[in-house]
Amino acid sequence: MPTLYHHPMSTASRFIRLVLSEYGYQPDLAEEQPWEKRRDFLALNPAATLPVFVDDNMRALCGPMVIAEFVDETNGVLKRDRRLLAEDPFQRAEIRRLTEWFLQKMEGDVTRPLVRERIFKLQMTASQGGGAPDSKMLRTSRANIRQHMKYLSWLAGSRTYLAGDRLSYADLAGAAAISVLDYMGEIDWNESPTAKEWYQRIKSRPSFRPLLAERVRGLTPVSHYADLDF
Repeated sequence: MPTLYHHPMSTASRFIRLVLSEYGYQPDLAEEQPWEKRRDFLALNPAATLPVFVDDNMRALCGPMVIAEFVDETNGVLKRDRRLLAEDPFQRAEIRRLTEWFLQKMEGDVTRPLVRERIFKLQMTASQGGGAPDSKMLRTSRANIRQHMKYLSWLAGSRTYLAGDRLSYADLAGAAAISVLDYMGEIDWNESPTAKEWYQRIKSRPSFRPLLAERVRGLTPVSHYADLDF
């Protein structure tokens, strides 16, 4: 059985879980605390980053886009109109651009620092970098949310889906990032009604249900987190 090493509050992990589910994969899930840098995990991925997908032949694929590209190359053509990476080269480039935006740009500006300060540091030992949240880091990350939500609202308001007329990796990457922030109650949805309508559509998909059912130790999600009609 294939195995996905992940963390519930990792945007990249959530993205790949959505991709695999949409393409019909049902891997075993192995929750990993990447800051622990376990020897067995480092043997799979010396970078100690998530996610890592290990196939039936014990071959490890490391990183969200590496895994997503592999899944598309091996299964995408079979999905036809439900393929998550378009056939047209320019459209594929736009999907990749936006997927990278959410997994790298938004991750660095907003999601990663908030998750580290509010969740990971509570689970880390002092030697691993744990401790009280850095208030300056929280303020800076929260100040960045508004600009990212404005861009997301523009995309959602000008296209059927974020990268065009069909659901794509861009939507799954965006929804993965937003779901992490929403879990922590970091988004003011009253300021972003267009983004909210788009997110409602994506979180209503069957592939999203396992994410909405999960909880992390030490932090209860906001009341509307799992509500499809919030």
